[in-house]
Amino acid sequence: MSFESLGVPSALVRAAGEQHIAEPTAVQAAVLPPALRGQDVRIQAPTGSGKTVAYVLPLLAHCLASGLSRPRRTQALVLLPTRELAAQVGEVIEGLSRHLNVPLKVAVLFGGVSINPQLMGLRGGADIVVATPGRLLDVVDHNALRLTDVSFLVLDEADRLLDLGFAEELRRVQGLLRPSSALTDAARKARQTLLCSATFPADVQDLSARWQLAPAEVALSREPAPTSAIHQRAIEVDAEQRTPLLRHLVEANPLDRMLVFVASTYTAELVAHKLARAGVVAAPFHGDMSQGARTRTLDAFRACELQVLVATDVAARGLDVPELPYVVNYDLPRSPVDHTHRIGRTGRAGAQGEAISFVCPGSEGHFRLIEKRQGQRVPRERVAGFEPVKADASASPLVDPDTQGGIKGRRKSKKDKLRDAAARGA
Repeated sequence: MSFESLGVPSALVRAAGEQHIAEPTAVQAAVLPPALRGQDVRIQAPTGSGKTVAYVLPLLAHCLASGLSRPRRTQALVLLPTRELAAQVGEVIEGLSRHLNVPLKVAVLFGGVSINPQLMGLRGGADIVVATPGRLLDVVDHNALRLTDVSFLVLDEADRLLDLGFAEELRRVQGLLRPSSALTDAARKARQTLLCSATFPADVQDLSARWQLAPAEVALSREPAPTSAIHQRAIEVDAEQRTPLLRHLVEANPLDRMLVFVASTYTAELVAHKLARAGVVAAPFHGDMSQGARTRTLDAFRACELQVLVATDVAARGLDVPELPYVVNYDLPRSPVDHTHRIGRTGRAGAQGEAISFVCPGSEGHFRLIEKRQGQRVPRERVAGFEPVKADASASPLVDPDTQGGIKGRRKSKKDKLRDAAARGA
């Protein structure tokens, strides 16, 4: 199967070839035909499957078919939940449009940095805007952008958009797109909408119903999400021995980079500090950092100037680090879906990767739930010198020693709390 056979315009096929994108992936083969016909599409696909290119190619085809105007009118809008994802998608669009004869202007808007350069960049308009919802509305409030001409819309990581509390911002954006037509079928038909989401709970389905009209459905993530390219390991260790064990793994692989996931900003700073004090080139990465600091840290990690990046789940979705060999779950993720996204940072684009989870006494039950949801059993192992000595506390409250936060799905019920209170009173 080729991009030509799927209906991709020849100019975009050449542009994809210049970016070393030679053959469509499964999600691209499923999404491109209905999207290129102008149909709304609802996409559910695993991380690393090529989803971004699957919607960028029809987006660019739409812009080429519509032609350019002076001043530039924003024809296409991509909404995403995080700064890093916005920057990455902007790079994909600019990379694929760079080789086109039609000069498309792409604006990437996100918070955490000064708004003034972004406002200056919008002088003369923009054909394509990639943005996080909050910063997009800030720019609109500064009268630097109008959305009434948007005829191609992408909602990427829709479940994450709602998880991060962007529901109200999305409603405001929807009102700015075609305010005179509101939510009529005619308005939705006049604008093509592609919605991407890792999961489709009720709130995401409601979002689709409000934004899309008779969408084609592409669902490729119902199979076990971890791919054969990712080798999973589960190491049993006491909680207080995780940092020494992590240091041991780093020292055993001195030429390889590791992305280490933790549960909180505090833990990210603490673990990175302890590694650095031991001579490891490590840095934290979390949402409390300025955008400039996050960009510099991520660039250094991609350039192999950092060996270890200790990150919260802000790095779990959309982040692309080429040829990343190791992902480590220092803290287990709060949900099986988060586990899939975390380990999906390795084993990308056909490369092999290794995902290591630290399983402490008391978290065994939670890791079993992750195994059950992913349909894969991960053999337990122990590392000499770091064997756990504490008894399994899986029957006790599951509380992380660093974050003091309960694990999702394992909080005590009201009846259990009452029984504990009665036992203490006795």
